[in-house]
Amino acid sequence: MMFLKGIGALLLTLGAFSVFSLKFPRGDKAMGGLADAAVATFLVEAIFKYICGDFVGISFLGEVGAASGSMGAVAAAALVGLGMGTNPTYAIASAAAVAGFGILPGFIAAYILHFVLKRTVRYLPNGLDVIVGTLMSAALARGIAILVDPGVNAVISTVGESISIATSQSPIMMGLILGGLMKMICTSPLSSMALTAMLGLTGLPMGIAAIACFGGSFTNALIFKRLKLGDNGRVLAVMLEPLTQADIITQNPIPIYGSNFFGGALSGIVAAVLGIVNNAPGTASPIPGLLAPFAFNEPMTVVLALALAAVGGTIAGFAGSIVFKKLGFGNEEVPE
Repeated sequence: MMFLKGIGALLLTLGAFSVFSLKFPRGDKAMGGLADAAVATFLVEAIFKYICGDFVGISFLGEVGAASGSMGAVAAAALVGLGMGTNPTYAIASAAAVAGFGILPGFIAAYILHFVLKRTVRYLPNGLDVIVGTLMSAALARGIAILVDPGVNAVISTVGESISIATSQSPIMMGLILGGLMKMICTSPLSSMALTAMLGLTGLPMGIAAIACFGGSFTNALIFKRLKLGDNGRVLAVMLEPLTQADIITQNPIPIYGSNFFGGALSGIVAAVLGIVNNAPGTASPIPGLLAPFAFNEPMTVVLALALAAVGGTIAGFAGSIVFKKLGFGNEEVPE
């Protein structure tokens, strides 16, 4: 039951996440800003605080990481606002005002504030608009964050706890399901970084997500190469960051997502069996997924997990390319 509850919570969250990104006004821009905020804060924290600071002993970089990791709400409010087209002054004013909150309240405040300002500030006379708009941005942003923070924390903690408990009770099954889904999300126009940051995933579930995103990179590379979906530059690009190849991915969803699920699933099982933990939420992407686990696990265990995940992703990509070639997917020549 806990396994079903964990999977159900993940699927419900993913459904809500998808509806917001695809159907809400400028939802894709907002989610892009949230993903960028996760990289700007949680990735920096993982590498500088936990690896360079705690593990290597470079205190300055440890301080940099700790400072960055505490600024999730600020980064989210700024980058979401800027991504949606909010006046930069208003975006930074609102970002500064939500300091001390989590990344999701900052995200919600920036999203709501964008539409409020769009409908109010334009009626202010020139000269007063900047002053009033800035003050309004700061006050409204913090007010929204205060209002939504208790409910957000309750919902997110419930979903995150359900996934964590399900993972601890059925690690291999959750490695398969969670790894497969996360790699599909990583490759889709949605963002696995934003989703895992929003859920605040840590521990083994976050370790599964990180290793799955890394291992699935090899799946993507083989699918692109063997189905001739792009030149060598695109093959490398889809390995490093799938979102850079969104045009090809959206034109070939069946072979790419179908193969990605199995590449991520095999990699997720590897992470579950080896017990890879990752306490840096929001690092579910190929490059962060490669680096962040070193901060929380024995280095040789991480190297083994990465090597096995690469093998699993390669097997899934090779097998997927054979199957989908026979089904008529792919190109005869590499597109320019």
